[in-house]
Amino acid sequence: MEFDEPIPPFKDRFEGRLESILGTISQTYNQEYLNPTVLEAAANYFNLLVRSQTFRNGNKRMAILFTHVFLLRNGVDFTLSYKEMYNFAVIIAKASEQKILMADTKNLCQKIISDFTTDRVN
Repeated sequence: MEFDEPIPPFKDRFEGRLESILGTISQTYNQEYLNPTVLEAAANYFNLLVRSQTFRNGNKRMAILFTHVFLLRNGVDFTLSYKEMYNFAVIIAKASEQKILMADTKNLCQKIISDFTTDRVN
């Protein structure tokens, strides 16, 4: 899989958006975490990174990279191939263009991430 456009330098991102997304892991309502598990947090990150246009280019690629690293750091392997992950990101991006609700795409992200992850054996 090849991409003809490089991801712009990090300093060229839309300032504050990434930081806001990263802060969602600690969000609570009524003293309960909104994303209490690693898989829910990963789904939320993936959904927000794809849909929120955090970077000037490469949002889907960055969402894949970030989500995969987040899962690996938390002892979970994503079993989809890179191409399958990218196709999944395209589906989420198109859902955004079609005005499908963020909550609906987050639920889809949770299902895919839950179905295609395994705990790593240390």
